[in-house]
Amino acid sequence: MEVVKEYVQRWYESGLAPDEYVCHQKQGNLVEIESVASGKRQTVLTFCTNDVLGLVQNEAVRQAAVDAIFQYGTSNSSTSVLSGRIDLHRQLEQEISEFKHLPHTQLFLNAWMAMQALMDAFCHLAIPVPGFQHTRETLILTDVLNHGCILSAVVNAGTRSGKLFGHSPRVRVRAYRHCDVEDLSRKLRRYARPQDRIMVISDAVFSMDGDIAPLPDMIEVLRHYEGSVLVMDEAHASGAIGATGGGIYEHFGILPQYTMEQGVVPLIMTTFSKFAASAGAAISSPLAELIPLLNVSPTSIGTVSLSPPLAAAALESIRQVRRHPDMVKKLQANTRYLRSRLVEAGFDAIGETNVIPVILPSEINPKLFGQYMLENHGIWVSPIWFIAKPRIRMTANALHTKEEMDKLVAAMVTTRDFLYKPMISA
Repeated sequence: MEVVKEYVQRWYESGLAPDEYVCHQKQGNLVEIESVASGKRQTVLTFCTNDVLGLVQNEAVRQAAVDAIFQYGTSNSSTSVLSGRIDLHRQLEQEISEFKHLPHTQLFLNAWMAMQALMDAFCHLAIPVPGFQHTRETLILTDVLNHGCILSAVVNAGTRSGKLFGHSPRVRVRAYRHCDVEDLSRKLRRYARPQDRIMVISDAVFSMDGDIAPLPDMIEVLRHYEGSVLVMDEAHASGAIGATGGGIYEHFGILPQYTMEQGVVPLIMTTFSKFAASAGAAISSPLAELIPLLNVSPTSIGTVSLSPPLAAAALESIRQVRRHPDMVKKLQANTRYLRSRLVEAGFDAIGETNVIPVILPSEINPKLFGQYMLENHGIWVSPIWFIAKPRIRMTANALHTKEEMDKLVAAMVTTRDFLYKPMISA
């Protein structure tokens, strides 16, 4: 433990540790927070919440969660395959299947568990079955900027979770350049073997860059590999892109059925912590046979099922989105407005979605930028200092007003002018 103590001390001294805050209450986009370091409390305007449609405080969503507690209690206290499955789970899976146009869905506690279960199910199947031999290797290709839940899952895909040693055929993982379909095609030509089971996996909207995966072009590449699987992680896409918030397929004007017509199997991961005012995740598939394999993964069969209030909140949230597409239109209008105002103010706002990263000049420390915004303007943004291009990451949501967005941009300009003092040669 001495090594841990020394490391943490140096970590804090270096300024690399994140600033931490505790939330005391919320009202719309106004949040009362407490600095863990100083104990100071203040009410701030937030641009770093993932509650993109403002459903966390929606009355119907809150009431659904309360009603579920009175009907089922606060927890199911068991795994789904034992005694932990409730009717809310079935309703939620059916709602997601209709929303994503894929008939079969399996719930999980979070995206990390869902992705690991997918690796277990696809690469390793389940228990040995008499008369069946699993002999085909798996090739997985992953975008280099995929979310950590994907990277963790594919890195550990060689062995079924919960096992020290694997007995399945080998799993080979290769990365391709970010949203580079030509590189994806090159990597497939280079690494794919005739008997391989092929999976390509990508974020639909990338959480640190705010851009969108080139789905149609990916399908075009994969149609030359019949039976290949294309996985879209729609954590930041659901409720945010597409005319009614349906996600990346709706954004490009196609359905998963089109992918199947090209000989490619579409899988979609939906998460509830952004658009659906809850927590948890789900994998949707056109194949019923995948579901029992997902269900017996250790990240499903080995842990408690999604609690009643969380399941109910997610279910009602998705119903709200499907009934009220105007929420999505407001989010998208806010996204366009805030992005245009930031560009007018001279900021390098990359991407195209409501996830809005602003690349800062190398001379500016993002943590200092975020602290200055909070302390001097009462505006909460997310400083990202631990990746190659430091940035301020903001998220627009459906509740933001133009006045609030204008206030943000003005504060960004003032903060930049205060902190950015480049050397001027004589």
